[in-house]
Amino acid sequence: MTAETTAFPLRQPAIGKRPRPRSHWLIASLDRLAARWLLAAFTLLLLLGAGIPAWRHLYPATAAPGWSYRVQLDAIERVSALVPDGQGGLYISQEIQDGKGRILRAAPGDRLSQLESGLSKPDGMVRYRGGIAFSQEQGEHPVYWMNGEGTRQLFSADSVEGLATDGHYLYAVEDLHGNGRLLRYDPETDSVTTLRSGLDQAEAVASCPDGRLFYSEKVRGQVRQLTLGGQDPVVLDGLREPGFLMCNREGLWITEDATHQARVLLLDRRNQLHPVLAHLRSPQTIVETEPGRYLVAEQGRNRVLELERASAEP
Repeated sequence: MTAETTAFPLRQPAIGKRPRPRSHWLIASLDRLAARWLLAAFTLLLLLGAGIPAWRHLYPATAAPGWSYRVQLDAIERVSALVPDGQGGLYISQEIQDGKGRILRAAPGDRLSQLESGLSKPDGMVRYRGGIAFSQEQGEHPVYWMNGEGTRQLFSADSVEGLATDGHYLYAVEDLHGNGRLLRYDPETDSVTTLRSGLDQAEAVASCPDGRLFYSEKVRGQVRQLTLGGQDPVVLDGLREPGFLMCNREGLWITEDATHQARVLLLDRRNQLHPVLAHLRSPQTIVETEPGRYLVAEQGRNRVLELERASAEP
């Protein structure tokens, strides 16, 4: 009889393997915890990065004490210049480039009609000699004058943005880097005089009832007063992209053409600066409709605001 044998598998010795110390599990747990914290921190940064622009965009405009505002017109693409028509309506420019800009009229009841088209960034607009003068900011284009009988060219310049008048002369500024000009048009001689040159993004000009003339340089954040001696003093400094000026009996009004957290400012007759509206997006023109009541074009939100004084003047 033959005996059967069964071969049992031999257990191989664990060569080079040692029991894992307990500290290994602690280190692994800490690594996992750190990874979760890093992931959470990264997610938070992404949310904050997305939330800050949203906060800037959605944060409502705020009026200073003694002032209030409301939305008068909405959904007007690239709204820029405003001029009351004297009959309860409003002229409006749409600052769209490449020949797509327009001049509109909002009649009482907010009915819109188109007056001019085919313009390249129509930006400046002012009542002038019984009509409306308006400029074009994009490139070499004419400054036009329109009235009930039609539209005609006054003069040509490069990238004209702001317009103002003292009742006789028409003033214009060129929005160019380092080589912009402040111009004066004389309707009697149909000639243009260069008052200042070498300006850096001079976007605005304003003529005051007392005869003073101011202009802004956006890049420098300054407003200067034109003087006969040629050494124009800085009236305001440290502004955030000053984009429009308007002067009336209350003082000098300034809008800041900043994308976020821009302001409407008033430099009053006592030379004190008052923030009147804040948290705006690219405000453009401010015009007075009656004492204590103004309209502001807020281009960044495609709307026109009515600003009203609710208390005595500062």
